[in-house]
Amino acid sequence: MEITTRRHAWADDLAIMSYSLGQGPALVLLHGYPETHVGWLPAARLLASHFSVVMIDLRGYGDSIGPEPDAEHSTYSKRAMAGDVARVMRELGHTRYAVAGHDRGGRVAHRLALDHPDAVRALVSLTVIPTVEMWKRMNLAAGLHAYHWYMLAQPAPLPETLLAADPDLFLADALARMTYGKVFVDPAALAEYRRCFRNPRVRLAMIEDYRAAAGYDLVLDEADQAAGRRVACPLLVIWQTGRYTQGETPVDIWQRWATGVVQGATLATGHLMMEEQPQAVAEAIGRFLQDQA
Repeated sequence: MEITTRRHAWADDLAIMSYSLGQGPALVLLHGYPETHVGWLPAARLLASHFSVVMIDLRGYGDSIGPEPDAEHSTYSKRAMAGDVARVMRELGHTRYAVAGHDRGGRVAHRLALDHPDAVRALVSLTVIPTVEMWKRMNLAAGLHAYHWYMLAQPAPLPETLLAADPDLFLADALARMTYGKVFVDPAALAEYRRCFRNPRVRLAMIEDYRAAAGYDLVLDEADQAAGRRVACPLLVIWQTGRYTQGETPVDIWQRWATGVVQGATLATGHLMMEEQPQAVAEAIGRFLQDQA
C-alpha cells in the first residue's frame, strides 16, 4: 500500500513530516522514544484496511524539524507537540479523528485529547499512564530500568555530551531495555533509528522532551487536574502482561484522568509492542475504534 509523505513547513525551524495511507475514518499514530514513525509501519499497514492512517514524526524526531529549546523547555512540551499534530491533521483535511500513541507519543496523545477535545473522538494509550502518575511511581526498580527519565532531564550540556560520545551504544542499550534483550526490531527500522539518533538535532529534541516532562508538562497536567479538566473521549489503555499485577491497574489510574469510558487490555509483549506484535496491536485498536463508531 502506497504511503503519501508530506512535509508541513510552518517556519524555518519548524517542519513536521506526515505519512498517510489507507481509507476510512481518520486515525493518527504517534511514536515514542527513541523511535520514529517507522515503528508504527507494520501495524499501520494492517490498520489501513479500515482507517485513513496518518503517522507523524514528532517535533524534532526523525525527519521533523523543531525550534531551538527555550529556558522553560516549553518548545518540546507535550502541548507544543500536540499542537503540531492538530495542525497537521487540519492540513490533511481531518477535522475529527482517533489518536493512538505509544510511549512519548502516548503523552502527546493525552495532551492532544485535553487541548483539542472537539477533534479527538477516541484515545488509545499504549504502555503509558499520565506523566504525573509515572513520576509518583518511580522507585528503585523503575529508576534502575528507566534511568533515562532522570538522566535526560538533567541540565545542558550533560545529557548532550553523554549521548554524543557513542550514539549507537546508547540507542542499542535503550532498545535492549525496552525489549528485555530480545531482537525483533526490523533491521530496516533499526537502521532508520540509528540514522536519526546519530543526528545531534534529533538527540536534543529527545532530551528536551524529557526535560519538559520533568517540569513544564507536570505544571500543565497538575493545573488541569486541579481545574477538573479530564479526557472526555472514550479511552483504551494497553499494557504489557505481567506489569501492574499488584495495586492499581492502568485502567484504575486513567479513570482519575478521564470522564469518558476507560477500557483496558494486556498483551504479552515487551515495551515496543507495536513492533513485536503488530497484528495483535492493530486488532486491539481496530476493535476499540469500531465499537466507538
